Amino acid sequence: MARFDAVSGRYVYLTIAGIEYRVYFEEAGAGIPLLLQHTAGSDGRQWRHLLEDRGFQRDFRMIAYDLPYHGKSVPPEGIEWWRTEYRLTRRFLIDFVLALARALEMDRPVYMGSSIGGHLAADLAMEAAADFRAIIGLEAASSTPGGFDDQWSHPRVSNEYKASVMYGLMSPTSPERWRRETAWCYSQGAPAVFKGDLYYYSIDHDLTRNAEQIDATRTPLYLLTGEYDWASTPEMSAELAGRIRGAKYTTMKGLGHFPMSEDPARFREYIAPVLREIVERSR
Repeated sequence: MARFDAVSGRYVYLTIAGIEYRVYFEEAGAGIPLLLQHTAGSDGRQWRHLLEDRGFQRDFRMIAYDLPYHGKSVPPEGIEWWRTEYRLTRRFLIDFVLALARALEMDRPVYMGSSIGGHLAADLAMEAAADFRAIIGLEAASSTPGGFDDQWSHPRVSNEYKASVMYGLMSPTSPERWRRETAWCYSQGAPAVFKGDLYYYSIDHDLTRNAEQIDATRTPLYLLTGEYDWASTPEMSAELAGRIRGAKYTTMKGLGHFPMSEDPARFREYIAPVLREIVERSR
């Protein structure tokens, strides 16, 4: 007898800055809407373990999406996108998440993202906190300069190299099968996308001068970072949280840069109390 996941996938059309995008997303569960943002150069598959969690399915309508140019969200049809260098910007990311929430008719969703998604958590808290009931940033920092580099999109650098570097960002104690799967997904990204995403990660995201303007006393902001993450370290995340009124920070022991995909069981130990607190606040 066949066995099926609880996850279902489909496409939605979003128009951002006059350009229409065909965006793929997967969802599971019912209840409080929860948007899940993947890391740079990857896609929504990173969240598959969370989507399949029956406990979370009872309380949350979980949406894991592929940004345009990522995964199953192919480049837009209406422009000659190949004529310009792909670069992900802060403005586009904020507008994209808000447009997706509106299109899916989400009432003040919870947002959670890792890496570029963790940075975006802080930027959303700065600019659009009222649109969310809670914001969760994994592997976030005030800034992470130095990553936007030609080595990530060069004809002599293979996607296998990118995947191997990402493998090194994970905890040595994470299960080998999940570390390999996380790296495998990285090896499948379009060559220019990882570098383009790092434009946001290393240049366009910068809260070094104004993080104190964020107020997390009304819309809760949770920051969690893996102890083995050397790209956005626990010290960097704690520094960011310390500058934001009302922010809560946790170091996730035994985890690295991709907590939700490299060790789903250990990640659950850290994220379950956060999601439980959000459920209780919503009631």
